Amino acid sequence: MPVEIRELIIRAVVQETKKPSEGGAAPTNTPNSEQIIDECVRQILKILKAKGER
Repeated sequence: MPVEIRELIIRAVVQETKKPSEGGAAPTNTPNSEQIIDECVRQILKILKAKGER
């Protein structure tokens, strides 16, 4: 008999550990939140487009 999962709950605990910075400046190679959001939107649109072409 197949089992159907109707709801999946994922929980995560994020703990930020602050390290003392040596130079006081953030690393330059880390993407900011706007870049991350842009990339996520691009990937979602790509997936939706591929799904619509089936």
